[in-house]
Amino acid sequence: MSPGRAYCRGALKRGLDIALALAALLILAPILLLLAAAVLLTSGLPVLFTQERIGMDGRSFRLLKLRTMRRDASRGLPLTAAGDRRVTRVGRYLRAAKLDELPQLVNVLAGDMSLVGPRPEVPLYVARYTPEQRRVLDARPGLTDPASVLFREEEALLGSVPDQSRERYYLEDILPKKLGMNLTYIDRASLGYDLLLVLKTIKVVFWPGKP
Repeated sequence: MSPGRAYCRGALKRGLDIALALAALLILAPILLLLAAAVLLTSGLPVLFTQERIGMDGRSFRLLKLRTMRRDASRGLPLTAAGDRRVTRVGRYLRAAKLDELPQLVNVLAGDMSLVGPRPEVPLYVARYTPEQRRVLDARPGLTDPASVLFREEEALLGSVPDQSRERYYLEDILPKKLGMNLTYIDRASLGYDLLLVLKTIKVVFWPGKP
């Protein structure tokens, strides 16, 4: 087992996840309540969106998000492009600032996710992984990963291709690159690398234009 993989599955990373996620939930609770109220008042119930994702060792779990789309949005592709009409007005702001992802701190506490790790995919797309790509399931999925930083504008990329080609573009071009980056992450993972990725994520979310 590589040192990175051992770290991803070890007690140090899990302990830090629990401590930091719990602290973040306590600090951010008022903000989460305000965001939930904004969703409720503008688009009704449910406030949370849940979706099946595949986590460590191929186990499925329910990913939590603040709902940013209309209630009938599940009829479309599990991909969101810039200008997607399924996204609500409030949802556009939540997605731009990644605030819709905050409920996943509960997923972290439950052990389904980590603060840093490969972003989890839907079963439909995981079923297409090669044996090598399935190594990303050796680690808990995370709130952020190296691909989240590089593909910060993924929705804009998906919006640049025709609707009928969007899923193929994601599966053949974007997803393999993301998986390659996350396989490298698992091999290199460490506490210092995780902290660096968290700082990079904060930068691209709040100061995207700065070098």
